This record gives sequence, C-alpha cells and structure tokens, in this order.
Amino acid sequence: MRLALPLGLLLLSACKPPAADNYVERVELKERSRMASPSLPSPNVEGAVWAQAGDALRILYGIPGEVPMLALACRFPGGEPTLHVTRFSRADPEAKALMAFVGNGHIARVPMDAVHNGRAWLWEGDIPAQTYALGALTGPRKLTATLPGAGLVGLNASPLPGELIASCREGVPQQVEPSADLEIEVDDTDPDQPADGFSADAPPA
Repeated sequence: MRLALPLGLLLLSACKPPAADNYVERVELKERSRMASPSLPSPNVEGAVWAQAGDALRILYGIPGEVPMLALACRFPGGEPTLHVTRFSRADPEAKALMAFVGNGHIARVPMDAVHNGRAWLWEGDIPAQTYALGALTGPRKLTATLPGAGLVGLNASPLPGELIASCREGVPQQVEPSADLEIEVDDTDPDQPADGFSADAPPA
C-alpha cells in the first residue's frame, strides 16, 4: 500500500504532456508584446487619393489636406530598381515587421523597419521593383496594405502605382537624388501651402 500513492502519482504525471519546446520562446514573445506600443486603429480612407509628388518617381496616398498615409518611391540602390515604401504611422524604435499589399490576385510582402526621420519613428521598407507580386499594386482594383500595429489601409484604385512601378522597372533613374527621403516631402514645404495637396504636418513621434 505504501507504493500505491507514489506509483499513482507517477502514472498521473506520465499522462500530462511535456512543456512545449517553444515555451521559453513563447514567454519571451509575450513579454515583448507587453512592451510594444498599443496597436493603432485603421485609418479612415474615405476621400483618399493617390497624388504625384514633386519627384517624378514618388507618389503619395492620403486625404487631401491631411498627413499622407503612404508613399511609394522608385530608388536605384546599387543600380537596381527598387520600390521604397513609407507608412506614415508611429513605429516603436528599431522595430521590424512585414507589410502586406493584398489585392488584384497578388500578395506583396515588404520588410519594414522603423526609421527615425529626425522628428519621429516611421515605417520604411524596400522591395525589388521586378517582384512579380507587386501586381497587387499595378492591377485595376482596390487593395489593402496591412502593417502590424499600424492597422489596415484601404487603397483606392488608381493608375499611378502601376505607372510608377513600370517606370521604375525600366531602370532609368531620371536624376533621382540619392538622399531624397520621403520625409522631405513633409519638411521642405510652407505649412500654409502643403505640397501635392497634403498637409505639411509630420506624424506624431
């Protein structure tokens, strides 16, 4: 009878599954999630449009008179045509994420990094312009752009993204300034007369 209790406990413990192999990893991720800033709501895109920026190889998306939500630009790092994406939304310092453009039968995933533009941490990332999945942006229908923590942006249909990507794929820089960052579109304008019809105010840090 003295062996009955220990044996019963042994059998009971054998029935319990072992701790998951990724237990420590899951705990670490949980702790990290507590440290991240709260997710921002998806922006209202009613009335949002694509607009040509001052640079022939840069376009903006947003509601006229307000801070742009998104910018696309063609760059040529190392001579390779590249689509540079900026999401004008607060980011945690040095954070990383994947932004997904979904629509027109394609899903394009862009690695994004939190980049400090001198006033705020914003999301920026690059994807080769020849990427087949960019058909999500070149098609004729609406699509969505989703970034963890920054919500979902509904992108209304326009020929401008497709035209930009087509021009970029041709590989002609067209005197694009290497240091021309998208925040210049916000910084170098008269606040009373926003360039391209959008507000000159920067997103909050």
